[in-house]
Amino acid sequence: MIDPRVIEPISARGWPAAESAELGGWRLYASAGHSGRINTCWALEPLDRDIDEAIGLVEAWYETRGLPPKFKIVQAGDAALDLIVRLRRRGYVSDTPTLTMAGPLGGGALDPEATISGETCDGFAQVFADPSFGHEADARERLGALGRIPPPRGFALIRREGQPAAVGACAVEGEWAGIMGMRTAPAFRRQGLARRLFRTLTAFAASAGASRGYLQVDEDNASAIALYEAEGFESGYLYRYWGQRSPHPG
Repeated sequence: MIDPRVIEPISARGWPAAESAELGGWRLYASAGHSGRINTCWALEPLDRDIDEAIGLVEAWYETRGLPPKFKIVQAGDAALDLIVRLRRRGYVSDTPTLTMAGPLGGGALDPEATISGETCDGFAQVFADPSFGHEADARERLGALGRIPPPRGFALIRREGQPAAVGACAVEGEWAGIMGMRTAPAFRRQGLARRLFRTLTAFAASAGASRGYLQVDEDNASAIALYEAEGFESGYLYRYWGQRSPHPG
């Protein structure tokens, strides 16, 4: 059983927003407005006030920052269902169903062609900011989040033919390690680099003291889910973003 009450707070610290605030058991995160996890209100724990009042305060908090109000809701429990009903009444719709997976860190090894360090490098940024993954502002925001990950952390890079080919990152907190930022340059896809990166990152995380890992993946990304399942991770829980009729990336 993968408990979102355990993973979600660790995940928030492993993918840090530029700004955050608390509203009872809700957490508000804001950055530049691109990555869903660092630009939404995470409604996980109970509130300390009326729910409609809280929704209004969330909306005001984001509006003062020039961002559309959005909620990240784990699809479980009566409280989540009640919030969804209330958001729908206010014109909110959901998008980007995302699966959280977790599993033991075992069997991985540092790839001989991979380098891994506590800082990103130009080659890492080159792959990460490739236009095939989105626009420049989105990449800049996500690279900023990676730079805010507290140590121990690892940034892995595989080069092929002398060129930066694939990258990934991990954030270690106690027994848990978050695997994230897995990207392969277009010219080097379908060569098994994602699996090699995953094993390198999990081996690094294990050497830093972690015994279990977690990650987030789009629910419709069947090939990535199959890779992670083959490496011993299992599906845990689903979450969605809720916004006022404006699709948002995960």
